[in-house]
Amino acid sequence: MKITAADVVVTSPGRNFVTLRITTEDGLTGLGDATLNGRELAVEAYLREHVAPLLLGRDAHAIEDTWQYLYRGAYWRRGPVTMAAVAAVDTALWDIKGKAAGMPVYQLLGGACRTGALAYGHASGRDIPELLDSVRAHLADGFRAVRIQSGIPGLDSVYGVAASAAGEGERYDYEPARRTRAAHPRPTEETWDTRAYLRHMPTVFEAVRHTFGPELPLLHDGHHRMTPIQAARLGKDLEPYDLFWLEDATPGEDQRALRLIREHTTTPLAIGEVFNSVHDYTTLLQERLIDYVRSAVTHTGGITAVRKLLDMAAVHGVKSGMHGPTDISPVGMAAALHLDLAVHNFGIQEYMRHAPETLEVFRTSYRFEDGLLHPGDAPGLGVELDDEAASRFPYEPAYLPVNRLRDGTVHDW
Repeated sequence: MKITAADVVVTSPGRNFVTLRITTEDGLTGLGDATLNGRELAVEAYLREHVAPLLLGRDAHAIEDTWQYLYRGAYWRRGPVTMAAVAAVDTALWDIKGKAAGMPVYQLLGGACRTGALAYGHASGRDIPELLDSVRAHLADGFRAVRIQSGIPGLDSVYGVAASAAGEGERYDYEPARRTRAAHPRPTEETWDTRAYLRHMPTVFEAVRHTFGPELPLLHDGHHRMTPIQAARLGKDLEPYDLFWLEDATPGEDQRALRLIREHTTTPLAIGEVFNSVHDYTTLLQERLIDYVRSAVTHTGGITAVRKLLDMAAVHGVKSGMHGPTDISPVGMAAALHLDLAVHNFGIQEYMRHAPETLEVFRTSYRFEDGLLHPGDAPGLGVELDDEAASRFPYEPAYLPVNRLRDGTVHDW
């Protein structure tokens, strides 16, 4: 079954998304997510100019060979742009294979290991009372686990905290890249104070635990903003509140830094949403320095690569916790859900609900019921792209914010 076309669609229904659509001689189509927040056009060009011409005439069923061809066949390997492009091709080919077989992708991966994937939502507030209201709203929506993010006294804004914890935007797309219509857009700049953050967060979790009890799984994202010793302190300070995980406590480039954190706290650790290769995890897995891998299918080479990563993690007793923000399209989300259902070492799935206009463009079959996500049983991934709807939302430049300390020093994201 030969590939006859590989088209790239860029659309912005609430956020910018890059989608690859592969078409075969039999008329089957498959979708792959190639979105790289703030660098979307770089991946579009990589796909359109370099990858798409290589796909024409190839066997659409040869998923593993195509993955190796695009990864090993290019001198320049890895990196977020390359791996997002490879991921889009790989995911689209799995979509086609599922449609050709008349089966959902998770069945091709070995079948379901569970009835659904436990999902966590994003609860936040500018202060503790607002945060508690947000947790209540998420529980009312059916979530069984929540991520806890709070404003910090003395800071005007904190990334990951909704402008209004009770508003509709909080439960859809409240971590957007900031849009601007300037000719040369620049990211918004936010001010950060790590010491204030470290003082405040234990009081936040004390309030949440006091209000909602010991059973509710609670997660927290450090957004890479701590040094290893600061992260060790926070992990130890949060031990009484029994976190499901502390995420991205420190930048992941120096994997040895996790040794220090691990020595000082029993709080479970998750990392990897900015990683894009199994090689980024080698030390972390072999030395059991983390408990959950956070890579997304969209940014880590596709279903083929992430399945291998999770198999490697399983050998070392590490579970999945795949990245699931709204800058991953419903195509990427669906791909994650098929893996969630099929792998034995599933842990939890991040779930931010896409905005209604996003779901006009991407027609999905996955569902969220009683705190669990399921990819659905439509053949392939179960997501279709509406071209007419996509054409109504042209690309708009947008960036995530930049972080600075009070003295103006650029700080870790």
